[in-house]
Amino acid sequence: MDRLDNTIRPYAWGSTTAIPTLLGTEPTGEPQAEMWMGAHPGAPSRTDRGTLAQIIDADPEKELGRASVDKFGPRLPFLLKLLAAGAPLSLQVHPDLAQAKEGYADEERRGVPLDAPHRNYKDANHKPELVCALTEFDGLCGFRAPTETADLLDGLGITSLKPYVDLLRAHPEDAALREVLTAILTADREEMSRTVHEAAAACDRLGGAYAPYADIAHHYPGDPGVLAAMLLNHVRLQPGEALFLGAGIPHAYLNGLGVEIMANSDNVLRCGLTPKHVDVPELLRIVRFEADDPGTLRPEASPDGEEVYDTPIDEFRLSRYVLPEGTAAHDLTLATPQILLCTGGTVRVGPHALTPGGSVFVPAAEKTEVSGSGTLFRATVRT
Repeated sequence: MDRLDNTIRPYAWGSTTAIPTLLGTEPTGEPQAEMWMGAHPGAPSRTDRGTLAQIIDADPEKELGRASVDKFGPRLPFLLKLLAAGAPLSLQVHPDLAQAKEGYADEERRGVPLDAPHRNYKDANHKPELVCALTEFDGLCGFRAPTETADLLDGLGITSLKPYVDLLRAHPEDAALREVLTAILTADREEMSRTVHEAAAACDRLGGAYAPYADIAHHYPGDPGVLAAMLLNHVRLQPGEALFLGAGIPHAYLNGLGVEIMANSDNVLRCGLTPKHVDVPELLRIVRFEADDPGTLRPEASPDGEEVYDTPIDEFRLSRYVLPEGTAAHDLTLATPQILLCTGGTVRVGPHALTPGGSVFVPAAEKTEVSGSGTLFRATVRT
């Protein structure tokens, strides 16, 4: 197995302190948003044998196992991250597999460069994701019931929002959500900016259920995404709780530290809270206009102490072990590849002693025993 040396991404929305605090290092003063663990070409983990991507490319079947290669090809199909949000991320949605293949092929046919700022599809894969909170973690996930959003907007007392309130009280609900999101994203920018500033001031004054949107508006003044965000459920996760984000579900992370796992893809359609390109027609094609409970996930414990975050995705499977002092050694050998990440205490994985933020890659079928006292996340695949 290989101990991983991982890249930390300095995205502007990242917390300056959360990842350094976990790692026990001094903050640099710069944002540290994500620590990537995996073989993604953008920032593959490093090992004593080369990058993880190079190791897997040299012998995919040995590193990943025959079942994983047969199902997902000769690449690690997931990316594991530490994610530390100090400010809201862009409001976004991801395509399903068929949409990703279609969109990627279309942009390839039209000759849109992969690095073009208006390109939507960087690859032909979907990007379901799961985030598990390590601290209290705030996010937006899925549409709130339209009538509830109508009450929320009506409570702001802003005349220019009255048409949206009336639409949200109309039926059917999916058409109401589509019409309102379309209206927000296609409105005159100057008029919308004035409305957003009015809404932000009202949210700040009212507090309570409006407080998360006041904070979003502080980071993105005048952005139409502030109103789009008010269409969504606000979710506050406690440590150990998780959110699953499937295809077509609009979402944004607002604040907190978590472990995130996703299928290996860069496909993102943005709805707002960003200076980047927003392709409204393509976005509206991808979004699922369904009001739903965001469905906080809690792990399901198995007899051997593994706590599994169950999702309907084959490319990844996330679980954790909370090992109390004096626990006997656990056998974690699997026929699939694993990345093991320590987030608390000290856990020995084979020859490696992991402290918070430490991680290892374990090839398929390699004998793996863990011991010690702490919390260990396990990322692997379903075959």
